[in-house]
Amino acid sequence: MAFDACMMRAVLSEISRGFPDAKIEKVLQPQNDEIDLVIHSGKASRRLVLNAGPNAPRIQLSDIAKENPLKAPMFCMLLRKHIQGGRITAVRQMGFDRIAEFNISAYDDMGFPTDKKLICEIMGKYANIILLDGEYKIIAALKVIDFAASTVRQVLPGLRYQIPKAPNKCSPLLATREDFVSRFEAFSGERTVEKFITENYAGIATQIAHELTYRATGGVDTPLSEAKLDSLTSVFFDWQSLLLEERYTPTVAYSRESVPQDYSYMPISYLSDSVRLESFSDFAALFDKYFAEKDRRERIRQRAHDLINLLSNAEARTERKLAIQRESLIESERGESFKRYGDLITANIYKIQRGAASVVVTDYYDESYPEVEIPLDTRLSAAQNAQRMYKQYNKCKTAKAVLTEQIKIWERELVYLDTVRDFLDRAESEQDLTEIREELYRAGYSSKMRNYKPQKSLKSAPTRLKTSDGLTVLVGRNNIQNDNLTMKLADKDDVWFHVKDIPGSHVILQTEGKEPSDRDYTEAASIAAYYSKAKGDSVAVDYTRVKNIRKPSGSKPGFVTYKTNYTAFVDPAIAEPLVNAER
Repeated sequence: MAFDACMMRAVLSEISRGFPDAKIEKVLQPQNDEIDLVIHSGKASRRLVLNAGPNAPRIQLSDIAKENPLKAPMFCMLLRKHIQGGRITAVRQMGFDRIAEFNISAYDDMGFPTDKKLICEIMGKYANIILLDGEYKIIAALKVIDFAASTVRQVLPGLRYQIPKAPNKCSPLLATREDFVSRFEAFSGERTVEKFITENYAGIATQIAHELTYRATGGVDTPLSEAKLDSLTSVFFDWQSLLLEERYTPTVAYSRESVPQDYSYMPISYLSDSVRLESFSDFAALFDKYFAEKDRRERIRQRAHDLINLLSNAEARTERKLAIQRESLIESERGESFKRYGDLITANIYKIQRGAASVVVTDYYDESYPEVEIPLDTRLSAAQNAQRMYKQYNKCKTAKAVLTEQIKIWERELVYLDTVRDFLDRAESEQDLTEIREELYRAGYSSKMRNYKPQKSLKSAPTRLKTSDGLTVLVGRNNIQNDNLTMKLADKDDVWFHVKDIPGSHVILQTEGKEPSDRDYTEAASIAAYYSKAKGDSVAVDYTRVKNIRKPSGSKPGFVTYKTNYTAFVDPAIAEPLVNAER
């Protein structure tokens, strides 16, 4: 969710309670749009992160130390001069908005006490960090806003700080039941409950409005006319009590692939069917986990940029080749008509004069015996024209056989590239990317991989999980692992699983010489569905003994054939507790 005013209130409360009268020991600027204050209170030290970036603006306490530039930026140096060594005497939220004010008691260059204020505005792409003196006069800002950038509000040294103009909405902390009912009755019944909440009350993220709507009506897009006033009022003021009493539950929502999707200060029940929720002891732990994982995945995505481009280009080339070959195959279907023309010319050779441009004959291949006109080459005799038609027929026949085989080859290539993209989408580490690069190099894409040096020894281990009954399940993380796992590591009596007709991992259920239980089979099949591109709650998964698996000579990595298999229909969600237990 967006870092809204409610989240701001919750985080500032945590900072005030955890670090009263905190001393600022260091001022750091690890990124262009982030200031980290190392603060100390009592026996505890933590980093106070003020992030004014466009993608993840926030305020948080953190335990993560970040790498800093060798030379501190100018804004960082200025903050060190004015507030390093000072104490944060007060923390407050300005109005009910996404603006935090830190009052700092420090000393000037002459050693005299002085008051400073550090303002952090968390407003999406307009987020900013501003240093003020005790009279709210701007000393410096992370992002200077002059008259050319904005005619409404400027942020320049020497000007008096002005709070951004707030929308004309009621603070949810000050809302009364009488006012709530009045606003409910005045609002259009055709519009949704979510719009009623966000347009009447300040500082509420859309996600929270959806949650309140869901708790009151059972849906997220419910029109106001279909909502019961008593139920909505009860839900809204229960939520207000949560804010006033500070009964927060720091929560992160993860997708089924364990990708962090959202965070909140309360459980989000309307997403419970599609995500996994995890609660944290405080907001510092929540943000550290959420943004560390986000940053890690972003770094992997950036480092995989060359692979993404390679796959995209290879897929585009393959699809173009397939389009041309399929069009040529359609043309080759005309071969039968050339043979028919050859036969008809031969049957009517006696009445075709040399030099004729065409001949009209009866088509005895058609039950209605129509008259057809056959074009002729004027330079050739009737017999030579017939031979010409037969040659074109043979040419089309050969082309049809070649094109049919070529189309199969390139269709398999497209399927292979789809499997690689699936593994790339699920890559979780630099090691995963290295293995995918090595796979593509071995698969014939070396000419497209500039400056890549093949790995002499690549240690590659599959993901290892456990079923509820204690059996080991091995999961391939790329096609090379799939081959090693199925053809080398697995025992012939182990059970092999793979989602049906969709890219995914090879999954091996190690039987240890025993017959797995029905639950083992179900859980292993659900793991195969989980580690695939399959969607939905009923995914077809093929399974068979490893001894039935064959790898054709010269086939692409990860490609196998099998027979004597069974098919199970499972829900990938069954695998989530098993996967998360190993993370």
